Amino acid sequence: MIKVSVMYPNSKDVQFDTEYYKNKHLPLISKLVGSALKSITLDLGLAGRNPGEMAPYVAIAHLTFDSVKSFQESFGPHGEIFAADVENYSNVKGILQISEIINL
Repeated sequence: MIKVSVMYPNSKDVQFDTEYYKNKHLPLISKLVGSALKSITLDLGLAGRNPGEMAPYVAIAHLTFDSVKSFQESFGPHGEIFAADVENYSNVKGILQISEIINL
C-alpha cells in the first residue's frame, strides 16, 4: 500500500479555499481515478511547533493506492485536469510525495 501526499505550503500570503478543495476538488479526483483510489484523508494545518507559529502546510491531502503503478495509471491520464483546477482553490501549488505505508 502506498500513500500519495499532496502538501500545500503555508505562508502569510497563501490563499486556500478549504470548502472548494474538500467539496469539489477531492471528489473530482475520486470520481476520475475510480476504484484505484482506496481512501482520502485531509489534514488542515493549525499551528507549527512553537507557540504562535503558523503550520508549515495549510493543507495536506493523503490518497492511498495499492501501488505506485496503480496510482500512475489511474491518476496520470487526468493530471492536466487536476492541475488546471488548482486555480479554483489556491494560489500555491502542492508538493507531491509518494510514500510506502508501514504499519507498526
